[in-house]
Amino acid sequence: MTRLKLAYYCGTVSLIALIFLGLAWEIKLAPLRPGGSLLALKVLPLLAPLFGLIRGKIYTYQWTSMLILAYFAEGVVRAWSDRGISAQLGLAEAALASVCFVACIGYVRAARSRA
Repeated sequence: MTRLKLAYYCGTVSLIALIFLGLAWEIKLAPLRPGGSLLALKVLPLLAPLFGLIRGKIYTYQWTSMLILAYFAEGVVRAWSDRGISAQLGLAEAALASVCFVACIGYVRAARSRA
């Protein structure tokens, strides 16, 4: 598997996983309020780059690498400050955001060196 394909798959899968993690976290697993919270809407910005990443658009990979840093920061803060399952979910969010960031950078580098 080429570096381009590996970065493509890692980027799209980690973004989709981050969307599902954010929804499950705030609706079912550890919501701020029982029954879910409106904090689940935090995944809406992640839907914006989804189809661009699936189509392999370099520009989308570039700006997604900047967007994903906010989710990394939130994951680190919640892993550090929360307790129990919420802290574990924060760690998972930070890990998925890291994978997505590295994959986005890797995709852009591989695509540019290919051209």
